[in-house]
Amino acid sequence: MPVRTLAGGHDAQELLAAKGDTVVTVVVPARDEEATVGDVVSGIRRAWVDRVPLVDELVVLDSDSTDATAAVAAAAGATVHAAADVRPDLGPARGKGEALWKSLHVTRGDVLVFVDADLVEWDVGFVSGLLAPLLTDPTVALVKAVYDRPLLDAAGHEAETGGRVTELVARPLLALHRPDLAGLVQPLAGEWAVRRSVFERFSVPVGYGVEIAAVLDTAAALGADAVAQVDLGRRAHRHHRHDTLGPMAVQVLSAVERRVGRAAERPDTAVLVQYERGPSGFEARPRDVDLAERPPAVSTPGYPGGAR
Repeated sequence: MPVRTLAGGHDAQELLAAKGDTVVTVVVPARDEEATVGDVVSGIRRAWVDRVPLVDELVVLDSDSTDATAAVAAAAGATVHAAADVRPDLGPARGKGEALWKSLHVTRGDVLVFVDADLVEWDVGFVSGLLAPLLTDPTVALVKAVYDRPLLDAAGHEAETGGRVTELVARPLLALHRPDLAGLVQPLAGEWAVRRSVFERFSVPVGYGVEIAAVLDTAAALGADAVAQVDLGRRAHRHHRHDTLGPMAVQVLSAVERRVGRAAERPDTAVLVQYERGPSGFEARPRDVDLAERPPAVSTPGYPGGAR
């Protein structure tokens, strides 16, 4: 059965009725996003905490920010946790996946909605759109966002379509290894939602492999029809420099290869060598890329509630 694409518009009161006693948590992972995190948090809070009480927890996981991200997020109405302060007994790690994994240890939601902190063009309907399938269809375990994804330059002008790692890495990997998931429009979308009872049982890459890993693990455990996607319209975020895409691609590749049985003996760090022209010609710029994965949260001593 192909991945289901669902409509994004839903009546707020109907969703509230469908929610019942389900606890909903929105998690915003953030690192040095003081310019945008406030608008993201305040928009979600106004729409889905104050006006319609669809969201029970609104949490920002701050990943070693050096700016005022934490203060801005707290002022906008989020509960803020420093990722480094969550379960320090388990050792240090950094990355987006690390923040999402650690959110399991400081939240109580039955359903988790993840929203990136660097959005500059988006809609509060992202949250309700992602939630709707999980609140109304028990066969859906994970929901990915679908949207037009313009890439904005430094001046805020639309430069090209985003999703370069998706087109050059994630989509070809799915074509080779999981063609039943080829219907996913944005397999690496930063906006997605998942049932805690599912996500807490998965190994989680600490870096940018977290999204593709969750999709593959859900499909492996429950079938591709447990994954759905919702068309949310349009989304724009900050431009990533091209040299930052290489480490992202390595992390995505590693997450996929581990899940198709091709990287059982791979170390938890790879060295990516990139090049830049200098005074004496092209100079190597080696960069360590973290490929480590956190174990399933339910297997972690002290995890609230233990296995469910």
